[in-house]
Amino acid sequence: MDAHYDQVMDAREKAGQGTKLYFAYSTILDRAAFEEWRSQHGYEFFDLPKGQQVKGVDLKLVYDFPSRWWGGRVAGLADQSGDAVWGLLFEIAEKDWPIVMHKEGAVTGMCVERKVCVETTDGRKLDALAFTTNPARASTDGPVSPRFVEALKRGATSAGLPNDWLQKLSSAV
Repeated sequence: MDAHYDQVMDAREKAGQGTKLYFAYSTILDRAAFEEWRSQHGYEFFDLPKGQQVKGVDLKLVYDFPSRWWGGRVAGLADQSGDAVWGLLFEIAEKDWPIVMHKEGAVTGMCVERKVCVETTDGRKLDALAFTTNPARASTDGPVSPRFVEALKRGATSAGLPNDWLQKLSSAV
C-alpha cells in the first residue's frame, strides 16, 4: 500500500454508479504485472474485466516521459491522422475508475485522461478514455526504456494483439 490508497478509496466512495470505457494500450495489459501492482497497493478486491481488442484511431505512441523507475522514456499517445495504436477496451465501473487512475499515474500527475476514438474488430467506432503523458511533464530527453518496451510487448502478447503491432513495438528501441 502507498500514500495514495486513502485518496483512491475516498474517490471510490464519492463515485457515481455508471461506467466508463477505458482504452488500455500500455503496461496494464501485462496481467501478471498488473496483478502484482494490485497486490502491492492493496487493491486485491479489484480485477480488470475481460477486455475487447480495439485500435485507437488516428493515434500513435510517443515515448515522451522520462521515467527513473523504467530507466528511460515511456510511452504516451499523440494524435496522428491515419495511424493506430492497438489495445483493449474495458468497461470500468465509475467506483473503480480511481484505481485505474492510480495505476496509470494520473493520481501523481504523471498522466492525464484524454478522449480517444477506438474501432472494434467489427468496425464500430466508440468514444473512450485513455491516459497519456501530462504535457507539463513531457520530454524526449534520454533513451527509450528497453525494459518498458519489453513490458509493452508482454502485455500486447497476453492481450492477443496483432503481430504487426508487436513488430512495431519492437522497433521502438
